Amino acid sequence: MKKEGEIRIPAGCAIAAMISKNGELMSGKKIVDAMATMHDRSNGLGGGFSGYGIYPEYKDYYALHVFYNDNNIKTKTEAYLNEVFDIVDYSRIPTKKIKAIKDEPLIWRYFVKPNANKLRESQLTEDEYTMRVVTKINDTFDGGYVFSSGKNMGVFKAVGYPEEVGEFYRLDEYKGYMWTAHGRYPTNTPGWWGGAHPFALLDYTIVHNGEISSYDANRRFIEMFGYKCSLKTDTEVITYIADFLLRREGLSLNEFATVVAAPFWEQIDEMTDLDEKKKITFLRNNYASLLITGPFSIILGFKGGLMALNDRLKLRNLVVSEKDDVVYLASEECALRSMRSDLDEIWAPKGGEPVIIKVKEGMY
Repeated sequence: MKKEGEIRIPAGCAIAAMISKNGELMSGKKIVDAMATMHDRSNGLGGGFSGYGIYPEYKDYYALHVFYNDNNIKTKTEAYLNEVFDIVDYSRIPTKKIKAIKDEPLIWRYFVKPNANKLRESQLTEDEYTMRVVTKINDTFDGGYVFSSGKNMGVFKAVGYPEEVGEFYRLDEYKGYMWTAHGRYPTNTPGWWGGAHPFALLDYTIVHNGEISSYDANRRFIEMFGYKCSLKTDTEVITYIADFLLRREGLSLNEFATVVAAPFWEQIDEMTDLDEKKKITFLRNNYASLLITGPFSIILGFKGGLMALNDRLKLRNLVVSEKDDVVYLASEECALRSMRSDLDEIWAPKGGEPVIIKVKEGMY
């Protein structure tokens, strides 16, 4: 009989999210418990969470979460951070020793803003400046990895089952207006701390169930614009695609969905709205290398909202429900009912159909 981890289960991985449209803060415990109901979709080689609204006292600063292999690389990285940023606070990220989580790296947190003189000399926006610093560290500082870099949000991930990761990071002590979560069953890439989901850049986070067969084409295109795919997993590239299309190119969320899960050409040919047909044809042609092929369901988190999206053929499961002001999403209904037992209608979005939820303006 084959042991756990020796069997390839391509439909594995679990994703979930919950978001309050009124910006109400919710404990991280609820999303951790939801992931526990989907335990068998993971194999213990990666779990993680992102929480938005968790650092209100530092909401105007970038929160850098960093893994270090040892104190030498920590010293080197901190020297660089002090050159390019003003650090207003820093500390170890609080964790709880549990038997299931082993070989943890040094895990630190820094609240920073770009150094004013360096920023002025760079002639970049704060986001672009910070993105380039994060990319440089992850690409050239061997043994140091910035795995979260947004404002008033943070990623918490490790090698382990999601419920173990949640306990390890003491997520019951955090409150956020939105949480996303992932349980990993790696099929083509190794299970390691940096390879766990969510993947993050600035305020964008991605949790993903599936396999990206277009990875090489996606990677070659995105790396022409200064991004570096160095984390040994296909999901990383989706995060960079989101940052490129939404922040740099200024596309809307619906346009982003049209690029990465584009309608088939036969569907475009049958469109009767000529303006829409022209627009979608332009997006398909202009960003052809950013079409994501292969089975996937993803949840994209960003400041003030999220978007869930399936591949065009809907080869991965995703269900959604809403109660009062909170929207719940997950790979399975059991996770939805764990977060809220009295849900009414539960529905599944169509392939390529984005589900976009935003917090009311000014409520986060």
